[in-house]
Amino acid sequence: MSATVTSDGVVRIGWQRDDAPVRIDGAAFPPAAGLGSWAAFTAVGDHAMLMGDTVVFEDEITPAMDAAFANGLSVTALHNHFIYDDPPVYFMHIGGQGEAEALAKGVKAMWDAIRSVRAAHSAPRRSSGAGEVGTGDLDSAALERILGAAASVNGGVAKFTFAREGVMHGQRIGGSMGLTTWAAFIGDDSAAAVAGDFMMTADEVQPVMRALRRHDVHIVALHNHMIGEEPTSYFLHFWGRGPAQELAAGIRAALDAQKE
Repeated sequence: MSATVTSDGVVRIGWQRDDAPVRIDGAAFPPAAGLGSWAAFTAVGDHAMLMGDTVVFEDEITPAMDAAFANGLSVTALHNHFIYDDPPVYFMHIGGQGEAEALAKGVKAMWDAIRSVRAAHSAPRRSSGAGEVGTGDLDSAALERILGAAASVNGGVAKFTFAREGVMHGQRIGGSMGLTTWAAFIGDDSAAAVAGDFMMTADEVQPVMRALRRHDVHIVALHNHMIGEEPTSYFLHFWGRGPAQELAAGIRAALDAQKE
């Protein structure tokens, strides 16, 4: 893979994703039209700064993210650029500061992790293979003890909500206006799933993401919900499978990471 140097001294590398065909709205979509991963490096004093964007299919998201974290990189966004795409395509934005060689090795580790997934399965997979959740009962009281909050139970779903506060257009707002972290558990104690959303300030994003990944909870989106709020808020959507109390412990660890 060769690098190019721009007129302002930025070193860029790129990788077009031609290893899995993509169709958008029924039409074949050429990689050059928007399926390119890239990383850019610039000098900042005696070290380097990295910014980049990596194309990932669903089954590549977690391996790529884990490789980024293992190599000291930050994940700064995870979202889609298209609709009606088959298979679904996501974009993982990254950043970092440090020695240029170490940053480059981190990017390589991410891209190698993606290549390993495709080498094992040429077509992107649409499921982890976990199957259906359990049909027994959830011990909501046990989840409440772990999470330190009361659950709202409805139709077999145990949902926990944690409100935060902020300011929008000079007006103080809170959980009722959407400033919340929440987690909803389904299934039973031994075979559960959890879906939810973390509200974070900028300095909480990386600690929360790393805490969730240490507990094998998947990050499925990282983006903003508002414009102009104070402080600026970011929202992380997550999904996890496993024993309910283990999943709750992962959510608890991420909540605790916001307090450190």
